Amino acid sequence: MRERPGFGLATMWRWKGGPVACPLLGKATAACFLAGIGMVLWMPALPLPWLRWAALLAGLVLWVGSRVPWSGALLAGAGWAALHAGWALQAQLPPALERGVVAIAGTVVSLPEVEPRRTRFRFRVDGDAAQPDAVRGRLLQLAWYDDFGSVRPGPRLALRAGSRWRFQVRVRAPRGLANPGGADAERNALARRIVATGWVLRRDARQLAPPAGIDAWRERIAGRIDVAIGTPASRYVRALAVGDTRALDDGDWHMLRATGLTHLIAISGFHVGMVAGFIAVATSAVWWLLPWLGRCCPRSHAAAVAAVAGAAGYAAVAGFALPTVRTVLMVAVIALARLGRRPGSVTGALALAALLVLGGDPLAMLTAGFWLSFAGVAWLAGCLPERLHWLRGFLSAQAVATVGLLPLTAVLFDQASLAGPLANLLAIPWWSLVVVPLALLGTGLEAVVPGAGDWPWRASAWCFELSWPALSWLGGSRFALWWLPEATGMALPLALAGAVWLLLPRAVPGKALALLLWLPLLWPVRELPRHGEVELVLLDVGQGLSVLVRTRDHRLLYDAGPAVRDGFDAGERVVVPALRALGVSRLDAVVVSHGDNDHAGGAEAVRRAVPVMDWHAPPGMRPALAARHCGKGLRWQWDGVRFEYLHPHTGFPYLGNESSCVLRVGSAHGAVLLAGDIGEVIENGLVRRQRPSLRAEVVVAPHHGSAGSSLPGFVSATQARLVLVSAGHGNRFGHPRAEVVERWRAAGAEVLATPASGAVRVWLGAQGLQVRERRPWRRRLWDAAGRARAAVILSEDENTAVVPEG
Repeated sequence: MRERPGFGLATMWRWKGGPVACPLLGKATAACFLAGIGMVLWMPALPLPWLRWAALLAGLVLWVGSRVPWSGALLAGAGWAALHAGWALQAQLPPALERGVVAIAGTVVSLPEVEPRRTRFRFRVDGDAAQPDAVRGRLLQLAWYDDFGSVRPGPRLALRAGSRWRFQVRVRAPRGLANPGGADAERNALARRIVATGWVLRRDARQLAPPAGIDAWRERIAGRIDVAIGTPASRYVRALAVGDTRALDDGDWHMLRATGLTHLIAISGFHVGMVAGFIAVATSAVWWLLPWLGRCCPRSHAAAVAAVAGAAGYAAVAGFALPTVRTVLMVAVIALARLGRRPGSVTGALALAALLVLGGDPLAMLTAGFWLSFAGVAWLAGCLPERLHWLRGFLSAQAVATVGLLPLTAVLFDQASLAGPLANLLAIPWWSLVVVPLALLGTGLEAVVPGAGDWPWRASAWCFELSWPALSWLGGSRFALWWLPEATGMALPLALAGAVWLLLPRAVPGKALALLLWLPLLWPVRELPRHGEVELVLLDVGQGLSVLVRTRDHRLLYDAGPAVRDGFDAGERVVVPALRALGVSRLDAVVVSHGDNDHAGGAEAVRRAVPVMDWHAPPGMRPALAARHCGKGLRWQWDGVRFEYLHPHTGFPYLGNESSCVLRVGSAHGAVLLAGDIGEVIENGLVRRQRPSLRAEVVVAPHHGSAGSSLPGFVSATQARLVLVSAGHGNRFGHPRAEVVERWRAAGAEVLATPASGAVRVWLGAQGLQVRERRPWRRRLWDAAGRARAAVILSEDENTAVVPEG
């Protein structure tokens, strides 16, 4: 029978006595398998277990036994993803063990991240029967804290990758904050199969075995690089040599994002492919010099096997990051095609690599690395011809990567690097052909002869430092990093269609019109208030408060959330990203209601990142701000919306919570009352003296809903329709108190709290009072359990970074 053309690299099947190329593993089936997985992972909830199995089995039958295997791949992908997601969610810590203490033994399976007050690491619990059932054989994300104020070395410094420990851990289910522009901690935990987070109780902690394995070797090499180089450049050489990015601080990552070089600074797929190619060429040279080796193994076969072995070894050095795994699989597919004397192609190898990666772990699709790695190669393979002059090919590859990956980076990170294309033109050839080979040479020599790697590492650092001033100049420009508002809906598909249109052959007309398809992504609809309307955004900052108030042309931030010294800073991690995602480039005023850390802690981070026209704070607050006092009677108007302070009055001493700035925002469509942390004394005074001014459709509950606030008289005076509570999930204070919530509800108000709702957006406009809760609005299958637990489980919010007892 005549051979049917396959799709890329096809498997060989015998049918009616003849070889038939069957496209079971081709590009079309890989695309459909990916589509089926994506369809399930972005559903709000999983189908029933029997439906998951039925979809998988039916899909496999159609995939193998029908003439349209792509339909079976679609169904099988959906079933396979649903099963894995169900197993991963079921494995997460049950509610009964939240904040419980468990005694566990296991292995440190990541390079520990040593921070000023804690060490963070991933821990694989042993699979023996002595371990608790809920975490047996599973992966935990743990932290080992120092004592408050302690500067002496603690036992946590003995933590090393690959070491085995036994200790007691206080655990909780993975949970994060839900905000515009914020990272999705729950999705990341599901993708990594992390079933619980927690912290080590220092009592009875004991090391069972010294470090061992590839991660322990990587950590030792990283330490040797630091000693050998002795300059700040060592942290970059560590990243390029063994994929250790722990020494890079926030400033380093900001510069790398501004220059678009984050894909190069750690071991990337490009570097793995470069190493594989070098080893293949070196092996071919050995076979050419020693022809008798061809009697044992053909030169092409030897080169192919050596390339796979070199790529796999280098990927191991990188900790098997997903881009390196993709490259190893692609190299292996091409090598197998060479060994089997079958035709191969980059797109076919990419398709099979995607099938293998997703077949092994369909939840890998939840990571940004999967999309950037596979999409980058797909754009290059699809848009570049096979034969190009090296210089033209390099420039064309940069153009394709820039245009093709911009939509993905904009959606995944809400940012784009305008300096990236120029920085990559300089960094890619210099780093990849000079800096990285020297770093690898040093690592290889060090592995063979201790101490022999010093001079290549120093040379690599010197070459890196030659390029860094020019790259820093590019990244330091105010135009280098472009922060984009958060896009929704069809923005990404339209931008990808525009990218395809732009990268079509030159003869295709209307290229300029393709830019119109990018507008929903680069300039999304921001739902701004009209004249006389007001918008309120209550951010989810854990146990603290931060509220953005917007009118048509003005922006006011009320408080900036908590910050812990050398730890979590809500201003940096929540408020600033949220402002950027909401399209806020400047603030007309920032109100620091009072000096407590949970309200004022993040103010400095906001000051550094966003231009602020005016600061308001109560008189006598320490540390003092260069600010206007928020005294009673101070009022102004923006865009038809009235702002007025109701407290503190003139001469009122600074008394912490009781001195909180009480701000009323009034419009023709209703009012908002922001009361800070005032308690019953101030509430009673406001009810007696300013009762008419307290009336408001929306109230941010005083003092996070504590028992000493929201008294019946105050609740009655506001006549609120909606009450918002900002509190940490299961915080140790019990906020909001059940009796306070019931008091507001009995008065006819709906109560929304950030632990269950995430960030809350409220509109007061011509269409009345409108509300959007972040978690229900963006409901995903991985945070459904977290929402259900929010009201009943007592556990500390992951991001408040409070050092635990013990």
